Amino acid sequence: MEWKDALNLPRTGFPMKANLAKREPEFLKWWEEIDLYHKMLRYRENSALYVLHDGPPYANGHIHMGTALNKVLKDIIVKSRHKNGFKSPYVPGWDCHGLPIELNVEKELKVKRGELSKLTIRKHCREYAERWINIQREEFKRLGVIGDWENPYLTMSYDYEATIAREFINFLAQGSVYRRKKTVFWCPHCVTALAEAEVEYEPHRSPSIYVKFPLAEDAYEVLPEELKNEKVFIVIWTTTPWTLPANLAIALNPEFKYVAVKLNDEVLILAEGRLSALAAELDLEKVPSIVACIKPEDLERKHARHPFLTRESLIVLADYVTLEAGTGCVHTAPGHGEEDYETGLRYGLDIYAPVSPEGFFDEDIPEIGGKHIFKANDEIIEILKREGKLLHVSEIEHSYPHCWRCKKPVIFRATEQWFISMEANNLRKKALEWIEKIRWIPHWGKNRIKSMIEKRPDWCLSRQRSWGVPLTVFICNQCGEFLKDKKYYEKVLALFEEKGADVWFEKDVSELLPEGTICPQCGSRDFRKEEDILDVWFDSGVSFAAVLERREELKFPADLYLEGSDQHRGWFHSSLLCAVGTRGRAPYEAVLTHGFVVDGQGRKMSKSLGNVIPPEKIIKRYGAEILRLWVAAEDYRDDIRLSDEILKRLTEAYRKIRNTCRFMLGNLYDFVPEKDLVPLEELPDFERYILFRLSKLISRCLKAYEDYEFHIVTHGIHQFCAVDLSAVFIDISRDTLYCESPQSFSRRAAQTVLYHALTAITRLMAPILSFTAEEIWRYIPGENKEESVHLASFPEPFITELGDDFIDKWEKLMGIRAEITKALEIARKERKIIGNSLEAEVILTAASEELLAFLKANQDILAYLAIVSKLSVAEKIEPQEDEVFYQGEEIPELKVLVKRAPGEKCERCWKWSEEVGQNEEGLKVCPRCYKVLKESWQEFLKSISS
Repeated sequence: MEWKDALNLPRTGFPMKANLAKREPEFLKWWEEIDLYHKMLRYRENSALYVLHDGPPYANGHIHMGTALNKVLKDIIVKSRHKNGFKSPYVPGWDCHGLPIELNVEKELKVKRGELSKLTIRKHCREYAERWINIQREEFKRLGVIGDWENPYLTMSYDYEATIAREFINFLAQGSVYRRKKTVFWCPHCVTALAEAEVEYEPHRSPSIYVKFPLAEDAYEVLPEELKNEKVFIVIWTTTPWTLPANLAIALNPEFKYVAVKLNDEVLILAEGRLSALAAELDLEKVPSIVACIKPEDLERKHARHPFLTRESLIVLADYVTLEAGTGCVHTAPGHGEEDYETGLRYGLDIYAPVSPEGFFDEDIPEIGGKHIFKANDEIIEILKREGKLLHVSEIEHSYPHCWRCKKPVIFRATEQWFISMEANNLRKKALEWIEKIRWIPHWGKNRIKSMIEKRPDWCLSRQRSWGVPLTVFICNQCGEFLKDKKYYEKVLALFEEKGADVWFEKDVSELLPEGTICPQCGSRDFRKEEDILDVWFDSGVSFAAVLERREELKFPADLYLEGSDQHRGWFHSSLLCAVGTRGRAPYEAVLTHGFVVDGQGRKMSKSLGNVIPPEKIIKRYGAEILRLWVAAEDYRDDIRLSDEILKRLTEAYRKIRNTCRFMLGNLYDFVPEKDLVPLEELPDFERYILFRLSKLISRCLKAYEDYEFHIVTHGIHQFCAVDLSAVFIDISRDTLYCESPQSFSRRAAQTVLYHALTAITRLMAPILSFTAEEIWRYIPGENKEESVHLASFPEPFITELGDDFIDKWEKLMGIRAEITKALEIARKERKIIGNSLEAEVILTAASEELLAFLKANQDILAYLAIVSKLSVAEKIEPQEDEVFYQGEEIPELKVLVKRAPGEKCERCWKWSEEVGQNEEGLKVCPRCYKVLKESWQEFLKSISS
């Protein structure tokens, strides 16, 4: 091996290959050994506090790419805020109660709902949640997420359960909670009420039917004379035939014009504005003629007969009736629709819902009693046909509510439920006021949650299941009044803190109520407990009280909540209502949302499409570092694409960053910062220019971190490594680093730039490429650096001002260098005149006197920047046959001539010179290299003699 080959070998223990999947666990183990998380907090003991409050993932199943994305984003923010000088604790949490866990437990135990006692189910649910918490904890840690993993918050911990109950009682005591039979979203499959946030709208195919309701006798009294001897029907339209057994009314809009039209031997009443549409639906050759006009107010409180049951339907007025679809006459079932319910209350109708919790009709309904509602549609249509009341039937696809858990269609069903009023204590108004004060990132999040709060109904709190925190309410058996004062619940809360919420189901009412409790309404001593549990969105919604207010290292309100954009209707929403309702303010200063993970074609990931990529698969193949880079490399505020092609592209970007850092480490093997660092003001202009470029990168990255724009950081670091360092500084300085005397000023100046660049880039990348930055940090020379890169602060810009003239000069020089490089490429690739740039001689000239003067003044600098063996400036150029003549593209007045350099190749620096070999020993080296070798040999002899 020759000496020049040896110079290209790495001079540190920094591995050439990443081998991330193997090396990352070693760093995780070391971070635990040194208790890095608490060390980071101690480093910032007296600093300002920054709290990102973790929205709890659900303790059910392995993590997926969405949860991985979420946790890595949080980790990047927490680490970056620490590096920016904040004390930035991170307390992870888990959502542990709720239906999915209960359903999975029933499946594991092979039992049906109600076959086991509540306490037995709750015991198994707790064990199930604990099992998945432990699994997910290790999966999150494997991503490189640093936090208080040994002391997370759990919504099923006793103190948290007590807080949930306490916060509910706060609402109860201030008069915000009420109980009423009301129409709510109901899932027959999960057998429970659902809140608005638990419903998703998906495409669904339904029957579309037009049904004729015959007018009753009292309605005929107000009809025009010409209709009194006709068979007159009001026509309704519905896509839910199964709700017809619950029909109690037909709603008309008082502002619409209604008409009677003759069709065959029958008269049909409908809104005039829907007549043409009905004719088209019935495929009639022409629109039926109008026989008479009907005033809707004349029909109010009159009746029509039910199409197949022996009862009447009241005709009512309602302004929500539209002309967008149907007939302008709306089938109204107060027990199965929100607007229907309100209309029913207004007209004193029974809130009738003849459907069991599991979705079966009551047995007393003729013909369809005991049948499941969704299977009864066809039978009801057949009954309507038989009775002559079906005008038309077809099928449509429309948006229909589905349960967010089981993904099955839900229904509206009137049941006795508990609610938090949106109007009591001005909850809606206060929440809307706080929405205006919060920083929403992206900004459209504000309008999204605002519209939801404006339109949302009262919050249905009760769930008819077992696994959760009970609605801690005592109800008087004598008068039905429930106890509201906090004093009645102090004993319960103390027991919850000590033993958890199971005590509600274990103990009798007499053991839970204070001794001697009497009903303030009727004086009775006979009470019962409410058996429903609380909506799990209330559980997580009060995390500010259970975590932010109770953990001494945290604070209320949090600086940031960060979750997926679906949480505008979920955790952001419930947290806002819970905090505003009991604390009078929002629980967060800012809300940041990210999009969803989709495949390379932008499709939602699903098992049916076969496009799901588990985090574990990526980690095994590429390492968690590439997954972290993926999270940061895209603008996560939109949906984020993921595919093998994207991962391979990111791997190449990662390799460029890593290899650039490896080169810099390799050339700092003999650099001792404490004695070799060249002061910034003494550096040559080229080195100062590169540090100026580095300073701009630092400023840009710091602002990007501040604004949560991590893709700007990753792209900036990659660009700087690939261009400013690899393609410019390293390429140009390679000769200085390899061939100048080791102790020379020029080499130490180049090493100073490498040292500053390496330390700055390593600290900048650390929140994102946490493993790689830690590995590099170990090998960076110097005695005074922190134990871990994650304890170090962000770098500050080195040079912020160089003067416009200086910058203009160097921008111009780099532009000329780029033109020379293009000419060299033509000579190398197309003309094959040279093999590399050191085999070239370059002659420059210019069409303008100003540029020519600039070239002459900077001839030596350009020779250095161009990495050629010889460069000169001439008044004019006359190219020969074996030479390349190039006119600048970006600088048209510049002309470049490239030809082979004269002389021989120096075996040390590879430059061509006519002076190679002109030394006493006859070594095939140039005078510069001969001098360096001689000095180095003398230094070596001196060192061994001493």
